[in-house]
Amino acid sequence: MSSGRIPVIIDTDPGIDDIIALLFALASPELDVLAITVSYGNTDMAASKLNVLKTYQALTLHLEKHPEQQSRFPNYFSTSKPILAEGSEIPLEGDLHSAQYFHGRDGLGDISKRHADLDVARKDDGGDASHPQVQITGTSAVDVALDLLRRNPARSITYIALGPLTNLARLMRADAALVRNKIGRIVCMGGALDVPGNTSPVAEFNFFADPYAVRELLHPSQPELGLPLERFLMLPLDITTPHELPFPVYKAQVDPTFENTSCPSLSKDKSPLTHFTSSFLERTREVMLEFGKDAMELHDIVAVWCAIENPPVADAATPLNRGWKASRRTFEIERTGELTRGMLVVDRREDESAYAPGANRAQVQAELEKAALPHGQFESTALPAQVEIEEPPQKHTSQGVLCVTDTPGPQMLLNLLLKRVWGVEGIKSS
Repeated sequence: MSSGRIPVIIDTDPGIDDIIALLFALASPELDVLAITVSYGNTDMAASKLNVLKTYQALTLHLEKHPEQQSRFPNYFSTSKPILAEGSEIPLEGDLHSAQYFHGRDGLGDISKRHADLDVARKDDGGDASHPQVQITGTSAVDVALDLLRRNPARSITYIALGPLTNLARLMRADAALVRNKIGRIVCMGGALDVPGNTSPVAEFNFFADPYAVRELLHPSQPELGLPLERFLMLPLDITTPHELPFPVYKAQVDPTFENTSCPSLSKDKSPLTHFTSSFLERTREVMLEFGKDAMELHDIVAVWCAIENPPVADAATPLNRGWKASRRTFEIERTGELTRGMLVVDRREDESAYAPGANRAQVQAELEKAALPHGQFESTALPAQVEIEEPPQKHTSQGVLCVTDTPGPQMLLNLLLKRVWGVEGIKSS
């Protein structure tokens, strides 16, 4: 670990925003990427692993063509090469679900079919499916993470969870005491509190994929087996969705030829890295337009940004860095509901940050502003709706989960992303 850098384990199911998040991490001098652990989720295990290698391959080609840009990707040239390890292929319990409907069968908008030049040689095709800047191991993701925790100083490593929480749950099952003692911070992208889901009307994909893991980690039957919540930061859709990469901005600032699959990316017209990202974003743009939005939401990228800006600290009570805010939320997760799997059931009797059911958010926020009461973009301090009950509700034993409610702003992240990943200037605020 280099002095002053934050050692991180990136736990991911490499789909489209995950890969941009990985590029962002590799381009961030604040981080020291120790390991990339992959799992099922956006695609299957084999494709997840290959997508990491495709990313490194694209970076290699880019830096060979533009050696003057090597300083932009400090983690690519790390002296301790990141370990690439396979994790869980199925959830702890329940049916296996994937997000191939959005990310494509290969996790990257099916670029393997449209852009054969971006594929990597597989072992069954005579290749070795490897890369010189990555340590590929047959050791499980859980054992890799445990070993890294043992070998590094206590409270130094940040675990960035960008996919289903299955790997993290298995890590806790393997040695909860070690994790609780040694982990510095856990940054998790997942869940939807006061906004609709992105996989179902009520559920965000990562929590939908393995709600049993979420339950086991955040609401364990035995507290000593659960995560240290004072070091856990959750970034739900409530805060990640407003952060976007507008495709017109990408076209204007990064790739003037970018359109969609009917006008596919051509490698001769641009840098290898831009060709790589344009080749999977062209399909993403078509999918997002079906949802009425000409932009990609930066869910996982926000989580990496949060890890960069909020390193582990000795005192868990230390507030987040400037521009970042969080509040404790009280909720349970639905695991078996026919329509509500993965839903975060907010206890609005106890959660002071929750909206009353049916509340007009705009009206509530206007009233809060008049009264000079603090509130986030999607949360409020509105009192819960009063309901008749026969007995007082049993007091919740959980201390609540710390959920990010404010960041320094979508514009700041967009400009930082453009500069670090693609080496281009951001856009000025209007």
